[in-house]
Amino acid sequence: MGIATEEQRPAIVLPEVTLPEVTLRIGSTTRSTGAGTYHHINPATGVPDAVVPLAGAADVDEAVQSAHEAFAVWKATPAGTRARALLTLARLVEEHTAEFAALATADNGTPQATAAAMVGAAAEWIRYYGGWADKLPLGRVTSVAGAGGSFGHTLRQPYGVIGVVITWNAPLMSLAMKVPAALAAGNTVVVKPSELTPFSAMLFADLVREAGIPDGVFNVLTGGAEAGAALVSHPLVKKVTFTGGPDTARKITAACAQTFKPVVLELGGKSANLVFADADLDAAALHAAFMAFGIMTGQACALPTRLLVQDSIHDEFVAKVAAIAGSFKVGSPLELDTICGPVINQGAIDRIEAMVAQARNDGARILTGGTRLGGELADGYYYPPTVVADVDRDSELARQEVFGPVLAVMRFSDEADAVALANSTDYGLSGYVWTSDAKCAMRVVEQLETGEVVVNGAPNAVAERPFGGIGHSGTGNEGGLEGLEEFFWTKSVAYGTN
Repeated sequence: MGIATEEQRPAIVLPEVTLPEVTLRIGSTTRSTGAGTYHHINPATGVPDAVVPLAGAADVDEAVQSAHEAFAVWKATPAGTRARALLTLARLVEEHTAEFAALATADNGTPQATAAAMVGAAAEWIRYYGGWADKLPLGRVTSVAGAGGSFGHTLRQPYGVIGVVITWNAPLMSLAMKVPAALAAGNTVVVKPSELTPFSAMLFADLVREAGIPDGVFNVLTGGAEAGAALVSHPLVKKVTFTGGPDTARKITAACAQTFKPVVLELGGKSANLVFADADLDAAALHAAFMAFGIMTGQACALPTRLLVQDSIHDEFVAKVAAIAGSFKVGSPLELDTICGPVINQGAIDRIEAMVAQARNDGARILTGGTRLGGELADGYYYPPTVVADVDRDSELARQEVFGPVLAVMRFSDEADAVALANSTDYGLSGYVWTSDAKCAMRVVEQLETGEVVVNGAPNAVAERPFGGIGHSGTGNEGGLEGLEEFFWTKSVAYGTN
């Protein structure tokens, strides 16, 4: 899309947001040019609003060299100093909540209320790993007594330069879920945010420096596929952590396999929300609708985008969910009462429309939504909350990630049927269960093939618990002690005692 003329500008007018200049941050240097450029499009208006420099292979090499040089200093920095810097960063992020929320809206159209809440969550992730930085698990001590015995222990050591590749849907949260753990462990990082969402990373980089983290420890390169390929294949990058889709993950894994470089992959999801007949239906319906549509307009991997409802309550419950979804305001993400903003771009609109049309052709019923919004929203990328009932279990909508505000509803008969249906996709990221029967909940939790299960509305993806998937949802963990351990390698040491 080119630069819009005055005649092409949309009817909707958003309050002015001061956007930071998007630059490449390499060590102590800041530059506004790279190997190419990208015109960022505001998804709420369809209007280009910034020119984003795209890093090339030479920029990547320079940033990795900078991180490599800084690693010697950072890993030798006292743990208490690293902890204080990360805790300061958490405080600074919180203090800039309004700015981060505004930039999230400019980045990808996240509604203000959701964006502000996500800043608080990001600060908690940073604070969690800041708290670990001076309490690191340094290993175990072992000994073997007697003749020829030894004294042994293990060391947990940072890798060095970590390549961090994040996607566009939650740029600040992705930074918070990856960078603090890597830095707490003593690593340095080169981050490649998506060119679709460059703004949040710029403010984050400013605050990293303000927090006292040395130049070179944190580097940022906006860029596309070329920059990503150069980063993950660079010989000085010792580990890669990636959030995105399975197709890109396959390319990253193949590149890393050439040198057996370890990877953490946080990928897609088609998470099931199982609602049993004995559940609190009002609470479950509100949760189902808000989690499917009110969190980033359905554009998040861990959201419960499949709603599995027991036969005896199906019609009543689905009607509740559809009514709640239909009441959500879709509109300007800068209006505080907006629940659902735009999706990221025209490509997302095309994908969503095609999948909904196919579901309709397969015999599914559209209970609410189902058509791109027009009127004053026509120039932005707005699609309403869409509840699709009677979805065929083997259909595309039942098995493939939409990454938009579309909820696929299916029936189940009993516990065994619910579990089988929940486990019927290639994904395995999150699972959701609603029941008042604690024994049922424990049985189902154990059988669900997902990296995370939450019951009766518990929060998901919180800093103190590991978060990761299996199958097409990836490998490795973010969050919890497990997320910290991803950034160490283990060395076994033994000393002869004779």
